[in-house]
Amino acid sequence: MTDLSRRGFMLAAGMTGVALGLSGTASAAPARTTLDVAAQPTSGEGYRRLIAGPGWPQIVRTDLAVADPGRIDRRVPVTAFTQFTDLHITDAQSPARFEYLHPLAGGAFRPQETLGALAAAHLVQRINQLRTGPVTGHPMDFMITTGDSTDNHERAELDWYFAVLNGGPLAQNTGAAHYEGVQDSGDPLYWHPEGGVDDRFRERGFPVLPGLLTDALRPFASPGLDIPWYAVFGNHDNSVMGTLADQAIPRVNDWYTGDRKIIGRDEREAAAVAEMLRGGREVSGRTILGGNTIVRTVTPDQRRHPFTTEEFIAAHLDDARTGPGPAGHGFDAADPKPHYTFRIAPGVTGIAMDSTNTAGLAEGSLGLDQYRWLEDVLTRGSSTYYDAVGRKQTQHVTDELFVLFSHHTSGTMTALWPDFRSPGQPRVGGDGVVRLLQRFPNVLAWVNGHTHRNTITPHGADDPERGFWEINTASHVDYPQLARVIEIADNRDGTISLFTTLVEADSPYQADYDDRSPAALAALYRELSFNDPNADLEQLGDHTDRNTELLVPGRLPV
Repeated sequence: MTDLSRRGFMLAAGMTGVALGLSGTASAAPARTTLDVAAQPTSGEGYRRLIAGPGWPQIVRTDLAVADPGRIDRRVPVTAFTQFTDLHITDAQSPARFEYLHPLAGGAFRPQETLGALAAAHLVQRINQLRTGPVTGHPMDFMITTGDSTDNHERAELDWYFAVLNGGPLAQNTGAAHYEGVQDSGDPLYWHPEGGVDDRFRERGFPVLPGLLTDALRPFASPGLDIPWYAVFGNHDNSVMGTLADQAIPRVNDWYTGDRKIIGRDEREAAAVAEMLRGGREVSGRTILGGNTIVRTVTPDQRRHPFTTEEFIAAHLDDARTGPGPAGHGFDAADPKPHYTFRIAPGVTGIAMDSTNTAGLAEGSLGLDQYRWLEDVLTRGSSTYYDAVGRKQTQHVTDELFVLFSHHTSGTMTALWPDFRSPGQPRVGGDGVVRLLQRFPNVLAWVNGHTHRNTITPHGADDPERGFWEINTASHVDYPQLARVIEIADNRDGTISLFTTLVEADSPYQADYDDRSPAALAALYRELSFNDPNADLEQLGDHTDRNTELLVPGRLPV
C-alpha cells in the first residue's frame, strides 16, 4: 500500500481531481468576509455606534515553514470549512442563572443575550452566501461548532440551537408569553431597554428602545445551513453556567424548571458565589440558592430542564434533527461517545475531542481513555511517528493528515480532578496533548474556542515536520462576534497552507433603532456587545491572529 504523508497526499489528491482548480489570493466568493470589510466603532467616548470599516489584511505566517513566492501559482485546494464557536444561545429568563454577578463575572449577564439565536441565524445566512473558501475558491465542505453552543445546558437552548443550524421557526422564549427576566426588573444593575430606570447602562449611554423585549421574543425563521455540520461538546453544554457541576446543587432540576429566579443579593454573598464559580471555595448549594436575596417569581417551564452529555449526543442522533447532515452530526449511534473522527477530505481526518470535565469549573482536560484513543487514531494514520520517549517509528500504513477540534485550548486544559462521568480515571492536561500531537508529523492543526479570543499559536518542535498550528477563534456572543473559515491547500513545494479568514454575521453594521426586522435586531446584537461594560475588546486579537496564511512543512512520500 502506498505511503503518503502531508505533501505526498496533496499531490495525489490534486492529480486525481479531488481538489479541482487553482487560485491565487483573490476572493472567489461573492459574499463579504473580513478580508473585504469589518465592523469598526465610530470615534469618541462612551457608547459608540459601529460602522463598516476597512477589511483586515491576510498575514503570511512563516513560524513553522518558509513561504516560497511561487506557491500561489502552484496551489491546489483540498478543503474549505467553517468553524462556529461559543454561540451561547441563552434562555435569558431561566431561574438557574447568576446575572447579579456580572460586575464580578462579566459573562453572567450580557445586554444583548435575548437576541442570540436570531443573530446566530444571520451568521448561518452569511455562510450560506459564502459557498466557497474566499482564498482558494474550494466549495465549503462543512461547518463544525466547537462547543458552548448553549449557555446553560437547557433543553430549550438545545432546541433553539438545532433550529438555528438546521433551519425552521423558533422563538427565544420560555415561561410566559411576555418577558420575565432581569431587564424589566427595576434593578439598576441591569440594562432596561424599555427605559424608566436610571441603570448603570444608561449612565454609559445605552439607548432607550421601547418594545425591544417584546420584539426579542417574537418568532422568526432561521434559514438553516446549506452544508453538513458537526458538533463538539463545551463546558456550558454540560454544567450550570459552564462552571458548577449539577451534582453539587441539591434539586438542581427543580431550580431550573421552577418559579424562583434570584435577580439580586447581598454583596458579600455575591462575592462568595463568584468565588465558587472561580474555584476558590467549595460549592455550597445553600449559598447558591439561599441567603439575603431579591427574588422574582417567573412562570415555571419544564423546557428549562438541564440536559446530560448522553442526552446531548442522543439529540444529535435523532433523525428529526439531521438537517443537512450528516446523520448524528459526527456522533455514532453504535458507539455514542462525545469524541469521534470524521472524513474532512480524502486522506484528511477530523478528530473531535471532548475536552470538558463535568466535575465543574470552566477549564478542561482529557480522560486517560480518550487520550489513548487519540494516540491510537494518530498512530493508525501515520507511517512515521515518534514514540513517547522520542524514538522514530515507521510502519506500512496509508498516511492520513489530521485536523483536531475541541472546545478548550491547550492553555485552558488544566482541570485535572476526576470527571463525574469516569471518576476513577486520571486526566491529561493541555501540555500533555501538545506533546502527544508533536509526536505525529501528520498533524496540521488543532482548532478550538472557549477563550472568546482570536489567537493563533505555532507549536514548533526540534524537527520542523513535527510542528502544528493551534487556531483559537473568538465567540459569537461577545464582541467581535465572528466565525472562521479554514482552507487547506497543497503548495506543491513540500509545504501546506492553512488559510484562516474571519467572517461576520449577515447584518448591517449600524443598527437602526426604528427598525425591528430580524436583520436590524442582529445588527443591534453586535452593537450592544461592543458597548457591554464588561467587554474585552482585546479579544479581537492582533492581525496575526485573524486573517492568515499558516504554512506547515510537508513530507515527501516514503
